[in-house]
Amino acid sequence: MTDPQLAGLPETEECIRTVREWLAQRPEQPLAYLHSFGCQLNVADGEKLTGLLEAMGYGMTEDPEKASLILYNTCAVRENAEDRVFGTIGSIKHLKTDNPALILCVTGCMTAQETVAEKIRRSYPYVDIVLGSSAVQRLPQMLYAKMHGQRHAYDTETYTDIPEGVPTRRESRFKAAVPIMYGCNNFCTYCIVPYVRGRERSRTQAAILSEVRELVGAGYKEIMLLGQNVNSFTPADGTDFPGLLREIEKIPGDFWIRFMSSHPKDATPALMDAILECSHVAKHLHLPVQSGSNDVLQRMNRRYTVEKYLSQVDYIRSKCPDFSLTTDLIVGFPDESEADFEATLELVRRVRFDNMYSFIYSKRTGTKAALMDDPVTDAEKSARMQRLLALQREIAVENNKRFVGRTLRVLVDGESKKRPGSVTGRSSENMLVEFTGDAALIGSFVDVEITESHSGALSGVLTN
Repeated sequence: MTDPQLAGLPETEECIRTVREWLAQRPEQPLAYLHSFGCQLNVADGEKLTGLLEAMGYGMTEDPEKASLILYNTCAVRENAEDRVFGTIGSIKHLKTDNPALILCVTGCMTAQETVAEKIRRSYPYVDIVLGSSAVQRLPQMLYAKMHGQRHAYDTETYTDIPEGVPTRRESRFKAAVPIMYGCNNFCTYCIVPYVRGRERSRTQAAILSEVRELVGAGYKEIMLLGQNVNSFTPADGTDFPGLLREIEKIPGDFWIRFMSSHPKDATPALMDAILECSHVAKHLHLPVQSGSNDVLQRMNRRYTVEKYLSQVDYIRSKCPDFSLTTDLIVGFPDESEADFEATLELVRRVRFDNMYSFIYSKRTGTKAALMDDPVTDAEKSARMQRLLALQREIAVENNKRFVGRTLRVLVDGESKKRPGSVTGRSSENMLVEFTGDAALIGSFVDVEITESHSGALSGVLTN
């Protein structure tokens, strides 16, 4: 859905320049407030939106009451996330009433759904701009239209091109996210992403390598490659995801590469070899299994079996026995039997993940799973979740002992919230490490000798 009046708007650069000149006429620099909900891809989109706002002359504020533009970058993965966004939009109506010149903008995955865009148009008429998830780069055009008297500006079209060179304001000075692909072709039955992010489309390898070189040259220490399924990265200029990792390996500098998300159906031995052989690639793989039951995996449309997943685990562990693996698991998927759940527990015992992100299934309207019979009670689902978490805690306590006595390289990323005078960071294996140290270490690599292990973290002493 795009308003017909938006046809024929100038190109992005001209709109940026015009809006900047318009804002420069104000006695004080206008401020913008931006909040991104949801996943790291949304956060990366938020960094581009911030870059565009600053290029147009806005300053940024953490206080929406001080803003002349408020932008919500939304998430649609769960229905309660949508409800939260609608509640937030409703709660700021008074700001628009008090200041009619305030510009309210909603973008992200929620607005890619036609029903949501229409609901905003009908029920929240004080929202000025609505942008789809693939149209964030058109924010300057929308503001240009507002500047020229258009009351509302809507663009929720699905764009398949990937614009390069969009201004970006990084939230961190040493960690950066680099999207390498957008969209998803998998259509897992519980997931709304293919419907709101569109089909898979990859950036060119040349553009990605150029961005990574620039970030490394600017001193960034950790670069996260992002995509709904990075393993199916297929750029027009050749190679595949393992090949991209090997090309990044050739870039000189002191940095790590991490990536997510990684789909098991496309996790090849070539990927495992690249992780193990490339010094810049962190020695950790997040490989979401979702369930230990083949019947459940089939109903989820995951397109791999438990046996295939375990063969992938065995392959990488045959080359590195204590390689760090983490996963996602859904508890209580429609019609999950006790036997299905026991199969999940058995898989967890077999693989012995270092960490997991587990969720009780939540019905998502618009997905196939939402139409499935779901006789398992909420109480049963909650009880199963507690059993899973208890098992994982036991495994994590045992797993973490293997690091005691070792010296790990750690990227320091913040001050400890529990121990004054201490800092925390992540090792290449993605283990949380806490040790006594000065905040000046944040953003740098250090060596830490591990002296204690706990269920969720490691403790140690600085050795360099």
